[in-house]
This record gives sequence, C-alpha cells and structure tokens, in this order.
Amino acid sequence: MTVYVIKRDGSKEEFAPEKIVVSCLKAGAPLDVARRIAKIVEGDILKSNVTEVSTKEIMKEVLTLLKKENEEWYRNWIIFDKAVKRRSTEKEISK
Repeated sequence: MTVYVIKRDGSKEEFAPEKIVVSCLKAGAPLDVARRIAKIVEGDILKSNVTEVSTKEIMKEVLTLLKKENEEWYRNWIIFDKAVKRRSTEKEISK
C-alpha cells in the first residue's frame, strides 16, 4: 500500500521514512535513534491503514518521540523551524 503525505501547500508526495531520518539527524539525534524514530512513525502509519497523512501529523509524532529521547534535540528542531523555515512549530503541534 502506498501512503501519501499531504504537504503544507496541499501537494502530495509518497511517504519517505528517510526524510524523518534526515530531519532527526539535523536536530542532533544520532543515526540509530533517527532510524528508530522513522521506523516507529512508519509502523504507526501503516498500522492505521490510511492512504494519506499530513506533514503536521507526522511532525507531531516525530517531535513527541524526539522529546522522549532528548529534550535538546527537540529544542534544536523547534529552533531550526523558527529560524530557517520561519514556522511556529510548537504552536502548530499544540493545535
């Protein structure tokens, strides 16, 4: 089954767990942790039997898992989103 991610701009792309790995690495997580988080998220998406999932839903789960692993990596993600991508991620995921 192919799962598509609905991006912020409304476009769709095929779900790619590698993108989660890369994002976690950018936040400071080591490769093994980044891969484990991607596997958990991928498993949850496949278990839910959906064909589409939003970027926001994925990000929310990734950040929850990242925060459990290391508060600093979570903060790094939030800071990066704010500084580089000009997004208020914490406000977004609390909705």
